[in-house]
Amino acid sequence: MLALVDCNAFFASCEQVFRPDLRGQPVVVLSNNDGCIVARSKEAKQLGIPDLEPYFKQKQLLDKYGVHVFSSNYELYGDLSSRVMKTLERFTPRLEVYSIDEAFLSLAGLNVSLPLYGRTIRDTVKQHVGMPVGVGIAPTKTLAKLASHIAKKSVKCDYVCVIENIADWCGVFKKLPVDKVWGVGRRLSRRLSAYNIHSVYDLMQQDSGLMHKRFSVNVARTIDELNGTQCFSLDQQPPPKKQIFSTRSFGQKITDCVSLEQSVSQYAARACKKLRDQKYLVKTIMVFASAPHFSESPYSKSVTIKLPIPTNDTRLIISYARIAIRDGVFKKGVRFARAGVGLIELIPETPEQLDAFSPTQSIKSKQLMALMDSINKLHCPAFFASQGVNQNWKMHRNFKSPSYTTKWRDIPIVRI
Repeated sequence: MLALVDCNAFFASCEQVFRPDLRGQPVVVLSNNDGCIVARSKEAKQLGIPDLEPYFKQKQLLDKYGVHVFSSNYELYGDLSSRVMKTLERFTPRLEVYSIDEAFLSLAGLNVSLPLYGRTIRDTVKQHVGMPVGVGIAPTKTLAKLASHIAKKSVKCDYVCVIENIADWCGVFKKLPVDKVWGVGRRLSRRLSAYNIHSVYDLMQQDSGLMHKRFSVNVARTIDELNGTQCFSLDQQPPPKKQIFSTRSFGQKITDCVSLEQSVSQYAARACKKLRDQKYLVKTIMVFASAPHFSESPYSKSVTIKLPIPTNDTRLIISYARIAIRDGVFKKGVRFARAGVGLIELIPETPEQLDAFSPTQSIKSKQLMALMDSINKLHCPAFFASQGVNQNWKMHRNFKSPSYTTKWRDIPIVRI
């Protein structure tokens, strides 16, 4: 058996963890530069606040109902996600972190009452982290995803749903639209409807071999999984990324080369940290920037650079990124709205294929980068001067909550 633990309205719930006064209140979280609504608490959904709508269009409605609005606080969300996953590790010998707010747990070999175990997981995460979660337990990943959906929607389930005997759930599956199945999006559901497949139950009744020919192997595997045959195994170690990109929109338009260099230095540093985390080196980078798409004179330019050695040294990558800005990307008179750095040709750090004449990254370079990473893990930011001190171009986060868990000055004060 497998369990899927899914945090409820994760970003909004994170904002409520250190604010007990917000629990039970409508809360929404905005995207970069306070652009669109990307997360809503249960109470906000009940008020009819739409998802993925521009904030300025919904401001009047939000003010009318007294909805609490927050900018995205990625530092807080990342740290609370890590705490949730560490809490879940005690309930399973094998854990797959599926996303920032979801994880699959293997329950194989556990001689326990599954409903009771699910409630224990739910209550422990709530007690230790303050995060409300739903727990779906089933024989396969696809069914566990479906169980998690039912757990959140059904009042009887109370955020824990266990699917053991699949036949007992056919009545529920007949009521669920097919797009509630993991991996079935709007486009695929429209194609399935042409074959009179509208519900989860309809999909379960299909012949997987025939559906493989009509659609794809993934659709065939999904059908097998819905019928209890495990096709998607637990992936404890996510595969390394083949490319790493770091890009952001600016809080205000950039017209000078220095600010543009600062921004790509910042994004290069972020990308390099991810590169070192997966123990890879990069051979080729891409640097790009663009003006707003809707401007009268749209402009977009990218430059690709082959590095002299495979490396994960932030210093080297920043230096070439700045050269790309000065010599190729920047254009006087353009009001830049976005920039980014891509690491596009990656190789494993070990084993390296070397010859007597090829230069390689030095041991001292690797030691320096390891030291920087260890300092930053302590939430004592160490950065390169080329990233800028007064970053006036940084994205707007006008409603950002304190970084309760990652900045000393933001540690919450408890009054008893």
